[in-house]
Amino acid sequence: MIIAFDFDGTLADTYSCIGEAFQRALERRYRWLPGKAVWAKLLTKIELQFERPTFGKHKKKSRPPFFLRTKFFETWFEERAELTKPIDDSIELLKKLREDGHVVLSFSAEDFIDGMKVRRLKRMGIYDLFDDVIVFGHDMTIDEAFRLVREKYGDDVFIWVDDKPWRFVGHGDENTEYVWYYFPFTARFVEKNPEKLALIPHLHVIRDLWSIFDVIENVKTKR
Repeated sequence: MIIAFDFDGTLADTYSCIGEAFQRALERRYRWLPGKAVWAKLLTKIELQFERPTFGKHKKKSRPPFFLRTKFFETWFEERAELTKPIDDSIELLKKLREDGHVVLSFSAEDFIDGMKVRRLKRMGIYDLFDDVIVFGHDMTIDEAFRLVREKYGDDVFIWVDDKPWRFVGHGDENTEYVWYYFPFTARFVEKNPEKLALIPHLHVIRDLWSIFDVIENVKTKR
């Protein structure tokens, strides 16, 4: 099977450190600035607005505004990477899936800074654990990224694991199984719109990444 994982909020907790990363970035870039703690809280609130869901609207490529592609935000991502922690021993999970013969992909959205997602995967030490790293958003839409997976790896069952199930709506094909990893930070958005989950066929919900092995066995039985 092809097992594809999102990164932020799925393989790694990159959210609880957002505020501290802003504080560190301000210290590095703007030492002269007073009230850094206040600025960090404000920037955190702004950043969290970008995490709000848009169910079924991930159809196009997008470029973040220029002020998000600055050295300051590059520094912020670097600090965020330093503070990132794996979820549910995800590093060992990826190794086990590879050992079991699955094609394991990183399948996630690009950050504000081009190439930053790859840099963060490398910083966490998991880049080389994937058969392929596919990043959509800037140069590819989700649909284009999905077609690329099919061109490279064929029509085998595609198990897509993400903490943001709104990305699933309208994407994939009949051989796609959708796995929502329940990460509290992003789950709160879903719980405000639970009816949207009905739009997702073949949906599985897990609260522990290692439950992906139960999903795999369940899919084998049904298919």
